[in-house]
Amino acid sequence: MDVQPLSTLTPGQPLVFGGDRVTVVPEALAEAFVPGDALVVLQDTGEVLHVPAGDRAAAAAAVDAAAAAFGAMGDVDDSAVDAFYRSFADHLADDERYAPIAAANAADVAAARERGRSTTRLVLTDRMRADMIAGLRAWTDVPGTRGRVLETSEHDGWTLEQVSDRLGVVAFVFEGRPNVFADACGVLRGGNTVVFRIGSDALRTARAIVEHALDPALTAAGLPPGAAALVDAPSHAAGWALFGDPRLALAVARGSGEAVRQLSAVAQQAGNDVSAHGTGGAWMVATAAADADRFTAAVRASLDRKVCNTLNVCCVVRERADELVPAFLAALDAAAEARGTAAKLHVLPTARAHVPAERFSTVVPIARAGGEVDEPQAELLDEDRLGDEWEWEDSPEVTLAVVDDLDDALRLFNAHSPRFVLSVLSEDPADLERAWQLAEAPYLGTGFTRWVDGQYALGTPELGLSNWERGRLFGRSGILSGAAIATVRTRVVQHDPDVHR
Repeated sequence: MDVQPLSTLTPGQPLVFGGDRVTVVPEALAEAFVPGDALVVLQDTGEVLHVPAGDRAAAAAAVDAAAAAFGAMGDVDDSAVDAFYRSFADHLADDERYAPIAAANAADVAAARERGRSTTRLVLTDRMRADMIAGLRAWTDVPGTRGRVLETSEHDGWTLEQVSDRLGVVAFVFEGRPNVFADACGVLRGGNTVVFRIGSDALRTARAIVEHALDPALTAAGLPPGAAALVDAPSHAAGWALFGDPRLALAVARGSGEAVRQLSAVAQQAGNDVSAHGTGGAWMVATAAADADRFTAAVRASLDRKVCNTLNVCCVVRERADELVPAFLAALDAAAEARGTAAKLHVLPTARAHVPAERFSTVVPIARAGGEVDEPQAELLDEDRLGDEWEWEDSPEVTLAVVDDLDDALRLFNAHSPRFVLSVLSEDPADLERAWQLAEAPYLGTGFTRWVDGQYALGTPELGLSNWERGRLFGRSGILSGAAIATVRTRVVQHDPDVHR
């Protein structure tokens, strides 16, 4: 086999993907490509991703450090890991140490605003700081998984044990949420190591956290350097390089949308296990047996801010639409008023007759990422766009559908939703059981949708959430926690030296 390094590209050069399809090299890519760069061709779509040499080097350096640290973690006991969590939390709680982190975050926020970028998840608020500290300290209460005997099998002359143990290097890519540092460090609980890549908007903040809190905590606890390593590069290509490194034990993509889809594809092509959800946006169904007050409260509590588990689509059964649609609209308006904004409503034709006509003709200021935009308060939406996730800033944005019955709503959910969060408002237990059996949702509730969060629901900092967009997960919950990052090893103690097959 004659294999040559790729050093140049030619415009129009064919690239085979998927085994039976061809795409070509664009002219701009051919001009930008230099020796040392790499290409990744996504085998499902034919997208061509350019990974410059600098991004490859930054990712490789971080994985080098984490892989070396993983080798050393075998000599680190749980008490040292506990000391790391306490030290990291103490550094973040110390106002003097925290001051340069806050200054770096303020600079990141100002730069993002100057570029017209969203800062909703970028601002390191007092609450986010407190949550990071609480999350780190909570890890000291989580039992370590290394060495836990899961199963014992006795044989004639020998004993077999299935034992939980550390897994390896875990990679995280996340965009603009500095608190993920605290969440992702949970992998150290089980003796693993971690590599971070954060979006360019929050890179100053990340560097400051590493310099003033994370690295000093590793040193103070005696953990090996690189046990938690930052990929210090601003471009998306650094994330592709990281997820394409075959030394990873697990790749975790935080967020949703196109960026996560690309990252997941890169990791899967490299043979790396992935934890990610492709699209966010929760669904809610008010059945014929819904309590109007509970429904109203659930809608409002599901629209407090935009994250992946925010209410995105609400279905109301036709039998109760005259009563429940006004309740839904009142809750939507209340959620907007609490944020000092107006709400945006998308209406399926099935719900058109139940929404006051003035909502379609009234123009209101809607807070978008680039600033306020005057838009109609309500607009019609075709059914084939029920899967659209509304990435709103300050103005709550949601879709309303009127359905024939619960089965009709579940049909729409399975066909159009990201198969993520479903809430069923009903006082009839039979409705809840039917939804459990028929809905392709890993998270099913009976009230507000925003409970889907590891720390909030389970008391354990969440490493990642997965949906069922590509099918159910094998052998685990969609809520990934640090304690779950483990492998199972098998060992045997032979008591009788004469045992043989």
